[in-house]
Amino acid sequence: MGRTRGGSGAKNGRDANPKSLGVKKYAGEFVTAGSIILRQRGTRIYPGANVMRAGDDSLFATADGVVVYHERMNHKLVSVEAAK
Repeated sequence: MGRTRGGSGAKNGRDANPKSLGVKKYAGEFVTAGSIILRQRGTRIYPGANVMRAGDDSLFATADGVVVYHERMNHKLVSVEAAK
């Protein structure tokens, strides 16, 4: 017979907080430099022109402009067309 006899309450009760991943700015939206465009885990979408990748793989704008999503060589990219 087992020694613990059912009392498994200490093994329960863990739950991670939600991480709010996903697209924050959609195509056609105006962004300022430093604005987060997309939060992701891994590079599902790659940075294009005027966009850089943060340490947690989020993508952010490096210039003011309009967000554009496109595809190149089977990679999805997001770029920012700089405002003049």
